[in-house]
Amino acid sequence: MKAIASDLGISRGALREWVEKRGSGTTTAGTSSMPATVRAESQAAKVVRLEAENARLEAEKVKLETERDILRQAAKYFAGETNW
Repeated sequence: MKAIASDLGISRGALREWVEKRGSGTTTAGTSSMPATVRAESQAAKVVRLEAENARLEAEKVKLETERDILRQAAKYFAGETNW
């Protein structure tokens, strides 16, 4: 339930309540009886979450590249000082 609620972008309690009201959660045809708007909202929420994560990772990448460049410059500087 926790993973499904997370995928749908809703609370576990809301999902549990919905399942209790709907019964098994599937129609006789075996397809989900969940309204299309809930599925669409979950996809939209997923896209927003992934875009936010992507932006965070891009920022972290820039920070790590900057740190790497600083360390390379420091290594070159200190390597030049050890030539006695």
